[in-house]
Amino acid sequence: MFLECASIKCYNEFMKKRGRIKFHKIKTWWLAVLLVPLLFIDATLLRQDHIKMTERRDAVLTADVAENDEELSRALEELKDFVFSNVVINVVDDNGTQKITFGTGPFYLEHQYLRAANAALARAEESMVGDSNPNGNIYAAASETCRAMAIANGWSWDNANYINCMVSEIQKYPSADEIQDTIVASLPSTELYRKNYASPIWAPTLTGFMILITLIIIVVIFIRGIVWVVLRLSLLFI
Repeated sequence: MFLECASIKCYNEFMKKRGRIKFHKIKTWWLAVLLVPLLFIDATLLRQDHIKMTERRDAVLTADVAENDEELSRALEELKDFVFSNVVINVVDDNGTQKITFGTGPFYLEHQYLRAANAALARAEESMVGDSNPNGNIYAAASETCRAMAIANGWSWDNANYINCMVSEIQKYPSADEIQDTIVASLPSTELYRKNYASPIWAPTLTGFMILITLIIIVVIFIRGIVWVVLRLSLLFI
């Protein structure tokens, strides 16, 4: 029994030493050479994930333009699920400066907002237009002017130019403070239609594991480099 335990212990020690010997036999320059194709693979996988994210984001914007709220909700869920479960690196414009971020970056559901804003304007018009209401008369005058401009310029009623025209026309009247406040209060916040999904820095996907392997090799090369420098410096003082 004692001999059996001793032999197992010796065998385990031998296997541990053998593993360490094999690892030490791997030269640093081998790791450096291996690092080059790994970096290329990482870049390719990250680019593919970015393209898949872009395709899903484009589907969201297409559904928004088509005014298909059901398709828009489905596309948003697909985009969110993909971004939350993959490493997505993106370059976004931040006030003229290119900035790297993890995720979709900010994008806007412009047409959904315009539909909601136009519906709010219509409700305000119904509640305020009337012969005995001076504010209503202002709204009616602005609406008549902007509708004529919309027809002349080919604007749809949910166009941003029409909404801006209404606000601009109403501001021309000195007594328009009350109706202007009503319009501002009725318009939905643009933040409700601003989307920005952030992805994790690492995820358990093929891309994530390849990046992890690459990082491990970089750390090993870095540590070996430090050890080599320390040994060289120590030899100078011996």
